Amino acid sequence: MNIGCHQCSEPESAEDCFSDGRETIPAVIVLPLILLGLAWLQELLDQLIFAGRWNLAMGPGTPWWTLITSPFSHAGLGHLIANSLVFLPLSYLVLARSSRAYLSIWIAVIVLEIPVWLIWPVGAHGLSGVVYGLLGYLVLIGFLERRPLPILLSVVTLILFGGALPGLLPWATPAGVSWIGHASGFVAGLLVASAVQRPSAQVDD
Repeated sequence: MNIGCHQCSEPESAEDCFSDGRETIPAVIVLPLILLGLAWLQELLDQLIFAGRWNLAMGPGTPWWTLITSPFSHAGLGHLIANSLVFLPLSYLVLARSSRAYLSIWIAVIVLEIPVWLIWPVGAHGLSGVVYGLLGYLVLIGFLERRPLPILLSVVTLILFGGALPGLLPWATPAGVSWIGHASGFVAGLLVASAVQRPSAQVDD
């Protein structure tokens, strides 16, 4: 049985609809592991060699390149483990939809960190900004496209990870946690979903 995609000029299999037909399975599997591996490498070096003092966070007075390094820097193994457990499943949910969207979320999260880096008085680091970017994309994409796969991704995301949404609110965020980093990441995900959506009204002739 061959189920067609509505956004393509020719019918595709259900598997092609799921992966968007451009990325290979090894790349989809390996990319989040490489990115997470960089965070684990930084944290292990920090703990084993620098006694927890090798901090790559962005914040007041830090160089511009900390915008890129801050997602890979964490405040200890507990912080990194907590982010890792959410980062991987959300990464694969987004990659099930589109590798282009996944890379766009990373870029958008870093770009939206710029005003935070410039004006926010407190530094921040960790993968949680990217995590909330992935979450924002997945929550919105189903409502925008109104097609079975995106709707399923949005519903699964809300069921499994909806409990993280209060982390966007300053009064619901624990002390020492950067809610502004969560919020900027979430907005980045919403913007990417709006930019890459495939309208449900677009059908083949």
